[in-house]
Formats: sequence, structure tokens, C-alpha cells
Amino acid sequence: MNLKTLGLVSGVYDLLLALPMLLAARETARLFGAPPPVPVVNAQLNGLFTLSLAVGYFWAARAPEARRGYYWAAGVLAKGLGALLFLVDHFTEGSPASFLLFSATDGTIALLTLAVLLRRS
Repeated sequence: MNLKTLGLVSGVYDLLLALPMLLAARETARLFGAPPPVPVVNAQLNGLFTLSLAVGYFWAARAPEARRGYYWAAGVLAKGLGALLFLVDHFTEGSPASFLLFSATDGTIALLTLAVLLRRS
């Protein structure tokens, strides 16, 4: 996989997460077995953050070699730490098991991004 493809896949992934959080926050929480967000703006802010990541990935995919820094920040740092936070939260705060899906997908994207970036260095 190359950086451009990785950016497009990551952008679509984040877009598919962002839109439900922004447009149907309560229903999305219910779908994942979480309590309704209070206030709902907290879930919508998470959606906005995720939408920003998606837009950034689409931007980076247009010139992946020139925008490698974005892949480090969004793909390795944000996704990697996000995966870790989901994992820790599940075991320390009892968040729903469905949240482990986010840990797995974000963690996989983080590791894949790291591998592609290191391979091309």
C-alpha cells in the first residue's frame, strides 16, 4: 500500500465515523451500546474532530510525499493514541465492548501508517 491509497482509505473511514456522530449522535451512541451523550455537543465535537481528520487525509492524499507530516500526526499519533485510549477506557471505565472495534481499527491504521512511512524513509 502506498501513502496516497492509505490517505484515501483513512479519509473514508473517518468520514464514515464523523457523519453519524455529527448528524445522529444519540442514535450512534445507542448503536454502540453507549449511553446518550450529555450534552450532545460533546459527541458532535468528536464528530467534528473526526471530520477534520478525514478532510486532512483527503488533502494529504493529493500530495502524499510532500504532506508526510500529516500522516505522522493523524495516522500514527492521533490514531495510535486513540486506539490506546479506547483500550484503556474499556478496561478501566467499563466502556462498551463495541468500543474495542475502534481500538482495533484505529490501531491497525496507526500501525499500517507507521509501516508505510518507515518503509519509504
